Amino acid sequence: MKKWVIGKAEPDSVKKLMSQCGLSKLCAEILSARGIDTVEKAVDFFAENSDDYCMLSDPFMLKDMSEAAEHLNEAIENGKHICIYGDYDCDGILSTVMLYSYIECMGGNVTYYINDRSEGYGINCNAIKKLAHDGVDLIVTVDNGITAIDEAKLVRELGMELIITDHHQPSEALPEAYAVVNPHRTDCMSPFKDLCGCGVVLKLIAALDGGDYNSVLEQFSDLAAIATIADVVPLKGENRNIVRCGLHYLQNTENVGLQALIETAGIKPPYSSTDAAFMLAPRINASGRFALASEAVQLFIKEDYDEALILAKRLDSYNTQRKKTEAEIMSAIQQHIENNPHILNNRVLVFYGDNWHHGVIGIVAARLLEKFGKPVFVISDDGDEARGSARSVEGFSVFKALSACSELLSRFGGHSGAGGFSLKKENIGKFDDMLQLYSKNEYSVMPVLIIRADKILLPDDLNAEAVKSLSSLEPFGEGNPKPLFAVASAIITDIISLSNGNHTKLKLAYGNVTVFGLLFGTKSCDFKYKVNDRIDLLVYPELNSFNGTTSVILRITEYRKSGISQQKFLAAKEAYEKYKRGEGADNNLLARIIPDRNDLAAIFRAIPKEYIPFDILYTQIASETINYCKFRLALDIFSELELVDIHHFTSEVRVLPVSHKVSLDSSLLLNELNSLK
Repeated sequence: MKKWVIGKAEPDSVKKLMSQCGLSKLCAEILSARGIDTVEKAVDFFAENSDDYCMLSDPFMLKDMSEAAEHLNEAIENGKHICIYGDYDCDGILSTVMLYSYIECMGGNVTYYINDRSEGYGINCNAIKKLAHDGVDLIVTVDNGITAIDEAKLVRELGMELIITDHHQPSEALPEAYAVVNPHRTDCMSPFKDLCGCGVVLKLIAALDGGDYNSVLEQFSDLAAIATIADVVPLKGENRNIVRCGLHYLQNTENVGLQALIETAGIKPPYSSTDAAFMLAPRINASGRFALASEAVQLFIKEDYDEALILAKRLDSYNTQRKKTEAEIMSAIQQHIENNPHILNNRVLVFYGDNWHHGVIGIVAARLLEKFGKPVFVISDDGDEARGSARSVEGFSVFKALSACSELLSRFGGHSGAGGFSLKKENIGKFDDMLQLYSKNEYSVMPVLIIRADKILLPDDLNAEAVKSLSSLEPFGEGNPKPLFAVASAIITDIISLSNGNHTKLKLAYGNVTVFGLLFGTKSCDFKYKVNDRIDLLVYPELNSFNGTTSVILRITEYRKSGISQQKFLAAKEAYEKYKRGEGADNNLLARIIPDRNDLAAIFRAIPKEYIPFDILYTQIASETINYCKFRLALDIFSELELVDIHHFTSEVRVLPVSHKVSLDSSLLLNELNSLK
């Protein structure tokens, strides 16, 4: 069971937003719950949604932008050899495409360079020497370079010039360059700081064109929108304008490579931020993960559609390879967990394996975080040097944890939610131990994964007009997520199998309303609740049109039985894991967590012959005397006595056929627990 946090609107602010801004009640409640609780804040929010896509601040407000634009224009006019130096992710690739395409269109002598993933992130000395050998006069970095102190010195020593454009956090000292354009510079007066690399390049191109945004937005905002969404920068302020404008132009994009990628991805207009995030960006990123990012650059600068389609299909094949590799790593981790189930009780989950693909371990870490709700560190051991990627929950900083273990790391970086690191192979075990010790010392109770919903969706909200009004809040993304709602105590009145049992539709009675909910990817045979059960859900309401009638349907993301105390569940789960880690148990809790024979009998009788998730089974038998800690200890006792079979990776259990009489007194765990009384 994950921790749900439900937002709450302030009634007076809702009334004002409705009356003075003309908002639907549902939209006003969402904005109020998100802190946009005054008319002034709402005006600012919807100003970003206006049709005036040029509501971007003057590009010359960025520190060093005037110098960068003037010098780059002179280099173009004088025929100097210019190299755009990008990064191998979606943002870096599309930043490279944008600036390269503009300079080439202006008649400039331009090339580009993007690292192979094995070279690591950012401009490096070997590449600089190669570019000098190739006769490059001016290097312009995009989406990298802000910490390249030594590399900048080498550029100067080799007789080249350097302009840096980046959006990552700078160090105290800046590299020596003709211009350093980064909104995060402490001396930068530009009002908007959260641009991605493409956003900075978009402003650079506008500056090269005298400061006018009209033509640059028409030509490049589709690419900038994809990068802005993919780089997970906050989708607010100027980023919202870029994305809205980009999605507008994406519908009829003139970029041949983008047309080919859209066809290959199989998406249909109107294109959304979801399409950009889950259909286009992964295919672009796949080139940098499994081949050369330069192949993606080539795709977006192609002018022949047939040639572009060949490259688009190649990127699609890399994305397929990425999924396959990801599945292989997940399978290896699953087997490791089944062989070592105790590790799931650790405060932080650490997994490592031989030659796991560096381009995939970050995705795997994110999936494991979602599955287990704990900070996850995934390490690939491919020789003397191992490389890792981490993802974390709110409240546990990856960067602080890595800093605490820095004596074992050759390099590391990141922020609160994610990070990367390298260390020697022989230090992996020590690193795991140090992480666990750091977590124990810093957190008496570990933070858990939180899912935030905007409000409880009421029966009166389930009408087409209200749901349609949500579109006024688009585009959705980081900082402005698609509205997620809680449904409390809905009654299941029918369970309907879809697509040969691969998906499930629920008919729900919710107050005086009947509504259908969709569980995509959940087989009807795996849905363990029954007709007449009351359940709580997290849902995205959507409109469904059939035979000329439009109705509301709920896309279900999470569900659980009504009436279970989330707070008590999470506290009992923490007590169970603490005991299993060998940290003991609170003496005041012993009587409540140690199962007696009656508890064991009640729990055992409830376990079916088919696998059932722990959490669902628990909700079926939870009572004042059976909490989650007691329940899990009972399952461990049954597993020890070979009465049940447990799949630890999927957190499922089933009863085994009993071939002989088994005595509870033979359980070492039960005897250990009873000795604590």
